[in-house]
Amino acid sequence: MKKIFLFIFLTILYANESHSKKIEVTDFRGKKITMNKPAQRVVCLIESALTGIYMIGAQDTIVGISTNIYSGDVFSQYSVLDERIKNKKIPAPGNWDFGNLESIIALKPDIVIVWSEQKELIENIEKYNIPVYGVFIKKIDDVYKEIEDFGKIFGKEKIAKELIDKTSKEIAKIKKDTSKIDKRKKVYFMWAQSIFNTSCGDSIVNELIEIAGGVNVCKEIYKEHVVINVEKLKEWDPDVIIMWFNEKKDPNDIINEPLLKGIRAVKNKEVYEYKNIFYYDMWTLKFIYAIKAMSKYIYPERFKIDLNNEAKRIMRDFYRKDI
Repeated sequence: MKKIFLFIFLTILYANESHSKKIEVTDFRGKKITMNKPAQRVVCLIESALTGIYMIGAQDTIVGISTNIYSGDVFSQYSVLDERIKNKKIPAPGNWDFGNLESIIALKPDIVIVWSEQKELIENIEKYNIPVYGVFIKKIDDVYKEIEDFGKIFGKEKIAKELIDKTSKEIAKIKKDTSKIDKRKKVYFMWAQSIFNTSCGDSIVNELIEIAGGVNVCKEIYKEHVVINVEKLKEWDPDVIIMWFNEKKDPNDIINEPLLKGIRAVKNKEVYEYKNIFYYDMWTLKFIYAIKAMSKYIYPERFKIDLNNEAKRIMRDFYRKDI
């Protein structure tokens, strides 16, 4: 009889300990966030983080999203992922640039996920004792950290680990393939703001270029975003130019730009564009797609990758959807 009572006592004790176990993560501000249980209601105002929530299968917790989902170029993909988005049923109280405090609070979130530089918004939300997870992705390890943290926040640690492990193995394979390249081509990455807006050494762009087998022309400048002039671009003389999605310009505009006449990539028509924001999202685990596309653009004779098939694989492997 004593053994039975001891067993019951230990079972209850263990159950209470498990139930009382707190969830602790540290966001990209260095702020420790403590929760008593996995989040059941989340407002996420940054698209790259939102896609991670879908990846780990925690989409049922989403009660608020970024306005960019409805107005941007990712709407069609998210419509496949979520009928509520397709029918525009999820409230959108802001994005990475602003947030409507009253609307956010009205959604009664357990946690709010925003860009870590939205300091005033974060401060105001935290006044209501609502935890805020601030995001700032600068490197691949940051993407892994975000997914790992989301696994804890939403009680999805197993799938988060599986996704990270699978992606890490793919990266290792690509690195092995590109390590055999003797003469690496010089690459210039062009943001949509202007021809002369780029990312240099301290950026995820630089990591992606190196993994893809290229050399970032400005890797020695240890900054994430840099604005240069035409003389500097001519001095660097890249072999390949890769553009972020641009509504106003396409590769032909760059090739025919008089200011860029004489640059090797322009002369050889080696200018390519990341045309789809959803699949090329380098601030998520989908950076694997961005890398594969980049390696294909830089070394088309070496990497014969079918990007359409890769897009289908992304939807299947990361979101468990067939397209």
